[in-house]
Amino acid sequence: MKHSTALGIDIGGSHITAALVDLETRSIIEGSWNRTRVNSHGEAADIIAAWATVINEVFSHAPAGVKHIGIGMPGPFDYEQGISLMKGQDKFDALYQLNIKQLLAAQLDILPEQIRFINDAGCFLQGEVFSGAGRNYQRGIGLTLGTGLGSAWYHDGVAKDANRWCTPFKDGIAEDYLSTRWFVKRYQEISGETVADVKALVARMPADSRIQELFNEFAVNLAVVLADFVRDEQPEVIVVGGNIANASDLFFPLLKAQLQQQQITIPVVKATLGEAAALIGAASLWHELEKA
Repeated sequence: MKHSTALGIDIGGSHITAALVDLETRSIIEGSWNRTRVNSHGEAADIIAAWATVINEVFSHAPAGVKHIGIGMPGPFDYEQGISLMKGQDKFDALYQLNIKQLLAAQLDILPEQIRFINDAGCFLQGEVFSGAGRNYQRGIGLTLGTGLGSAWYHDGVAKDANRWCTPFKDGIAEDYLSTRWFVKRYQEISGETVADVKALVARMPADSRIQELFNEFAVNLAVVLADFVRDEQPEVIVVGGNIANASDLFFPLLKAQLQQQQITIPVVKATLGEAAALIGAASLWHELEKA
């Protein structure tokens, strides 16, 4: 008997996060979430064993027979074959050129065909299109605005890393202007004071009217970067996530106005799934199970 349940996994440089996803309701199954630290500088066997321990723990909450896994994995990686190509990135060097799909399947006593991989940067958008702010759209682009700038495009049923973070912009690259460090730097330039992050900046707004000007400047920069992204990918929706998106009320109105000036009128929406987006996105690689 088949079940419309799959396990979604997000592999980070210091952790593995996993949860069961109900593909019919398109949501995390309550009580199945597991986030565990993993030593990404360890030996290959230790890393695989640590991942397998977490996966088996999550599977213990699943109905019998549920053994399908979707994994959001950092690149470079051969996502079809399941071979790690990461080297010199201060993480997972021991896995270089190893077939993770086969090694993990052997540890879990399942078939390699029961494991699918997706780029971790695309996972956020995959999840939002499957179950969140981008649902019912066939083509979309997404940005995650936070410590860094993540970007992805979605069409033909799958999201992939768009690598827009390093796009040349002004006197640097896009990430220099569309990340937490830009807000911290600009606020120090105009005020002489230091804040930890955008959340701390928002907290100061009642006492400092200049902060809204920073968000206005950010909106203008974001519109320029997004306009090129839209022209390249021709999406039906723009999904914006990440910690900075929590302050979307402060820059979305001007962002949308700036895009409209460039004849871009497609919806700009705030991501709704938070951390669950990557897990739901990874598990959705098995969305055909909901029809089984």
